[in-house]
Amino acid sequence: MTDQATTHRVWRVGADIDTDALAPGAYMKFGIDEIARHCLQRVRPEFAAQARPGDVLVAGPNFGIGSSREQAAAALVRLGIAAVIAPSFNGLYFRNAFNVGLLLLTCGQAETLAEGERISLDPAAGRIVRASTEGAPLECEAVPAFLLEMVQAGGLLNLLKQRKSRGTISC
Repeated sequence: MTDQATTHRVWRVGADIDTDALAPGAYMKFGIDEIARHCLQRVRPEFAAQARPGDVLVAGPNFGIGSSREQAAAALVRLGIAAVIAPSFNGLYFRNAFNVGLLLLTCGQAETLAEGERISLDPAAGRIVRASTEGAPLECEAVPAFLLEMVQAGGLLNLLKQRKSRGTISC
């Protein structure tokens, strides 16, 4: 999980990034490791090889449009991406992302963040803070506690397993 004490490097992509760009159909017959190696290859060919755990992806509107493939979010998790920040997300992608433990921040000002910029995230407060002293914090939609709990657990399945082992749910 990300917090204000940690800074994250920004990767920029444009608007209308679809699930086929995130998890190319030609690789769907393989496991998530192979799919992740080809994540965003048609948009940012260097992304999968150069992204590092803790980096964030900043996009334009309509991130995650297209099919409902869960691997489109899982590929970013596999690459260690801490969050995706965009003005808007496809509804199915939004749900899939949290289900696999990927933090999404809806931020109308996302596109003001620069490639390579370092930022801190406070998803519970709905705030992005630039590491440089230039510019005010960006306000985003606060992420509800139950979704943050899913991200911290590594996804819905892991959260349910944790709750079952603590005896807070039964099957």
